[in-house]
Amino acid sequence: METNLVELIENFGTEPRCRAYLEGLRWPKGPDCPRCHSAKISRLTKRPVFDCDSCRYQFSVTAGTIFNDTHLPLWKWFLATYLICESKKGYSANQMKRTLSVSYKTAWFLCHRIRAAMVETDQFKLDGVVEIDETYVGGVHDGGKRGRGSENKEIVIGIRKRGGALRFFHAEDVKSGTLAEYIRENISEDVEAIVTDDLNVYPPAIAKTEIDSKKHKTINHSGGVYVMGEIHTNTVESAFSLLKRGIIGTWHKISAKHLPAYLDEMTFRFNRRGEDSTLFDDTMRQLLSTPNITFQKLTA
Repeated sequence: METNLVELIENFGTEPRCRAYLEGLRWPKGPDCPRCHSAKISRLTKRPVFDCDSCRYQFSVTAGTIFNDTHLPLWKWFLATYLICESKKGYSANQMKRTLSVSYKTAWFLCHRIRAAMVETDQFKLDGVVEIDETYVGGVHDGGKRGRGSENKEIVIGIRKRGGALRFFHAEDVKSGTLAEYIRENISEDVEAIVTDDLNVYPPAIAKTEIDSKKHKTINHSGGVYVMGEIHTNTVESAFSLLKRGIIGTWHKISAKHLPAYLDEMTFRFNRRGEDSTLFDDTMRQLLSTPNITFQKLTA
């Protein structure tokens, strides 16, 4: 469904409209009991609840989902989801606090629950021309080393197919064994080419996989070369640039613990950039299929 902010408010400004939309997403063929899966369902008139005629279990459209037991009106959930979907560089908890007129704790918790739903479920292996690179995010102490070798930064591995999907990973290191695992899990053996910079761990990493080492193409960044015909890593670096603009300009601070959630959000939105009409619907479907997350679990 293609929508804008005005249409969102017009279509989902009330609780019944929000619930009707969620029912259509969750049960396109009509509601069924989440306990016994019977389709013999009755709708109660005084509460937004269904009653199973078979096992007498009562449930709502939000039962067993990330919306379960929420005290926030559904229209605020819808608005928050829309804002996160539409913001290419992310949407901060402080912004959400002001927009929804809620506490910072509520806004932070809400944003993280939406991020928890923005996870790619179909992790098919990438083919064609695939670029791999690494970047470093986080603070630097005065006089500390920047980039590779900094003990104060977190490592993000980026894998992107030209004209296709993007993957971000929070990595412990950039050793050949670590990189080989990411390559093995995300890149098809039938890949046309793998393009990297001249970091010396990439050749042994690729050698540890089933991919022909002849498919590995290197661009000599250390020698000041960034493009050599079709050999470059500009495609994945453009995605890194968007990530860093989100960190610096929107979120400002990201803990190592929650970094994977922000990476999931970025890749989920990025991979649907050409399908803007489905991004909101896709995210709402994910929210319905994601189990509830407690504040205690997020802050543990």
